[in-house]
Amino acid sequence: MFVKQHYAAFVSVLALSIAAAAASAQTGEPMPPAAGSQTADQAEALAARLVARMTTEEKLDQLLNTAPAIPRLDVPAYNWWTESLHGAIGTLPTTNFPEPIGLAATFDDQLIHSTAGAISSEVRGLHALGRQTGKLGRIGTGLDTWSPNINIFRDPRWGRGQETYGEDPFLTARMGVAFVRGMQGEDPGRYDVIATPKHYAVHSGPESTRHEANVYISQHDLVDTYLPAFRAAIVEGGAGSIMCAYNRIDGQPACANDMLLKTYLRGAWGFKGYVVSDCDAVKDINANHHYAPDPASAVAAAMRAGVDNECNTQTLSDTDGLANPYRDALNRGLLSVGDIDRSLIRLFSARYRNGDLPGVRPLSITSASTASIGTPQHQALALEVAEKSLVLLKNNGTLPLKSSARIAVIGPLGDATRVLRGNYSSALSGRPISVVEGLQRAMPSARVRYVPFGETFTDGDPVPTSALLTPDGKPGLVARYWNPVQKVPARFAPGALDAFVKAARYEEAPTVTRVEADVGGRSLDLPQVRDVHRVSWTGFLVPPETGRYRLGISGFTGTMTLDGQPFVDLKGRSWNSLPTMRTIDLEKGRRYPITITSESRISSGIGFVWKRVSADPAAALRSAARDSDALVAVVGLTSDLEAEEAPISVPGFKGGDKTTLDLPADQQQLLEQAKATGKPLIVVLMNGSPVNLAWAKANASAIVEAWYPGQAGGQAVGNVLAGKTNPAGRLPLTFYRSVDHLPAFGDYAMKGRTYRYFTGTPVYPFGYGLSYTSFAYAPLKLQPAAGGAGAGLTVTTEVQNSGKRAGDEVAQLYLDFPKVEGAPRVALRGFRRVHLAPGERRAVTFTLSPRDLSAVTADGVRQVMKGDYRVSVGSGQPDTGVPVRSAAFRVDEAGAVAE
Repeated sequence: MFVKQHYAAFVSVLALSIAAAAASAQTGEPMPPAAGSQTADQAEALAARLVARMTTEEKLDQLLNTAPAIPRLDVPAYNWWTESLHGAIGTLPTTNFPEPIGLAATFDDQLIHSTAGAISSEVRGLHALGRQTGKLGRIGTGLDTWSPNINIFRDPRWGRGQETYGEDPFLTARMGVAFVRGMQGEDPGRYDVIATPKHYAVHSGPESTRHEANVYISQHDLVDTYLPAFRAAIVEGGAGSIMCAYNRIDGQPACANDMLLKTYLRGAWGFKGYVVSDCDAVKDINANHHYAPDPASAVAAAMRAGVDNECNTQTLSDTDGLANPYRDALNRGLLSVGDIDRSLIRLFSARYRNGDLPGVRPLSITSASTASIGTPQHQALALEVAEKSLVLLKNNGTLPLKSSARIAVIGPLGDATRVLRGNYSSALSGRPISVVEGLQRAMPSARVRYVPFGETFTDGDPVPTSALLTPDGKPGLVARYWNPVQKVPARFAPGALDAFVKAARYEEAPTVTRVEADVGGRSLDLPQVRDVHRVSWTGFLVPPETGRYRLGISGFTGTMTLDGQPFVDLKGRSWNSLPTMRTIDLEKGRRYPITITSESRISSGIGFVWKRVSADPAAALRSAARDSDALVAVVGLTSDLEAEEAPISVPGFKGGDKTTLDLPADQQQLLEQAKATGKPLIVVLMNGSPVNLAWAKANASAIVEAWYPGQAGGQAVGNVLAGKTNPAGRLPLTFYRSVDHLPAFGDYAMKGRTYRYFTGTPVYPFGYGLSYTSFAYAPLKLQPAAGGAGAGLTVTTEVQNSGKRAGDEVAQLYLDFPKVEGAPRVALRGFRRVHLAPGERRAVTFTLSPRDLSAVTADGVRQVMKGDYRVSVGSGQPDTGVPVRSAAFRVDEAGAVAE
């Protein structure tokens, strides 16, 4: 029975909507707005009506991320697990944009809004494909997305910091709001794709302790640093969902935290959407935090605090019985039917509003298409965003390079493509362009060549189609898919999937045979292939150059043969492991027979990878330098080294986090060898987190921070080095010299962290970035609001391009606060990216609200503080040597600002 308290809230809306909803269910067309109601009310009414018709058993299974179909109610399967952090992830070649830390470096929230809109359309295209193939219910087919990650990157050691918009709450909030609005669309009642800001709220490493960490923080740091971006994403962005984190905050797990989920989220912020848990965070409440005595108590604690949907990693193996803790909690009186119905109404309201269910907007099958995936417009946007994310940190006049220069590209990442994608990205994204290829494209009159590096941990790029031939000589490989003879059960008993796969026999004839561009998981576009299957790729590897290669496969299940002999085996490998590779000498143009075989176990992951290496990289460097005008060293990290809970322990990295800010030792040695040649050295850095650039700052001719720049990253770097693009990115992070200058990694207190509270001298400060032109600022004009400066302030200046070429300037506004305990040293409160021709002037105006003017007292009260302020507008932080104009103003009365 549908509980009385819920029925009373919806009865008036139901009377108006049931007839229209019934007709809509037949046609799939959106029903007209009911008189006196909003779209959200319509969706809630439809959800309430649907939930009222479900049995208790049907309800319980809907509480997990894999929600099974309910055929008698015409409800299709749905998987809430969809990722699109900086590009959709699916079985087709989607567009891969720069890693979010690079998106933040653009300091252009409108550009991020456009980027999220492009990603949203591709997510909808993948959902439409899932309807066509019958693969709904698998990861990547939903109309929601577990993005953006708006945690504060408080410590440069955190491996997942690359997923964030940096260390500043204001910048993160603006980027988060832009992403949420771009993803969800312009109609707040009808979502294109529901955004899910994560991980709420005090979560930023270490990775090794995330499942049991108990974080104690001051009320000041909570309100000042950890909550503002989430508040903005909900209150301003209108996010329809939010994801709670793994760790405890002051003793209570984030996914059972009354303060976060009740006091702030649904109380102060008025959140009406649904809460999803991070994957296994609900299990952690019992298993790792020991906050609840058993699984039933854990799910009850989460649901009663406000969690509506549990992500459980055992859904990856179609494990049965995952709803049992909810059944036990219901039988023991720990949960009521009303608790369950409340969550289900929120979840099904979302599915009506995003078009997964008919009644509010057209179904995705009629309103979206795979034609929206990887379009020329999206690929052009990926290049634009990559170019705007690049940060020029140093230039002694070497850049731009001369058009006829002889250039040697050195370093392990010079020809790399895997590094471009960053983490949470699709291996099947659009064709990646390496730096050496990008330079060759950007500088057709130059002589650009790559000098192989030695074997190192960053090795392992996908073997491109250009080096693969089918047995009959066509580009690519022949893929064959076999279904098992045995019937694949809908659910497996815990641990039974591995036994099923081990005992499985496969049909003699492949179900599908086709040519594929390379090795990768593409079965979601094949309706006739079951979720458990065997696939093999056969053909030839044809090296473009004679030399030494590292060759192998990545992933966690599969084998490879070369010339008919076993070559590598992924047995014993786990999720997030580095590729398994062997070193071998190969001849240019020779056809090497290869076979790669993998068994899909519901989820699968495999790739064919290689890397050209040198037996004596130092000698190769010296030889190349003698015949070159400049050396472009492409160095840095990879998202396989700094990563999520990775089972990796190599020098400088442990468990996904960094243990040092230094470059890997072999890369630092390369830079010193390059400097010793006497040729100009341009350092291009690829990374998702700050590294120590002190040596490069003192010795290199130029430094370009490129992040993990996405599929077009190499082209973007080439265009900047060639001068076709004028760089204007800014650092969203402080680049420190050493971890010795920072508090302990596990300490979440903000004292001594980020530009707002760090009192040392960084190598490069937050907000820093150079250009190929110069800019000047006019004196500031301040206009207080009618009630005085504390009620609001308008700041106006004029920016002039005082150089000789067109370029973008990022005007940044910072506040210095009265000397009150709790106030930051300085804080960003506005930014504007503008394009100016040589000599052009443009007025730039910032309107500061009381919230913008506020800071947080030591005891956690947000207020506009009484006293003297300094406002600065310029190319970066004041007092860092960049063009800045400052002015003073005073607030005579303190005023509280509601949180």
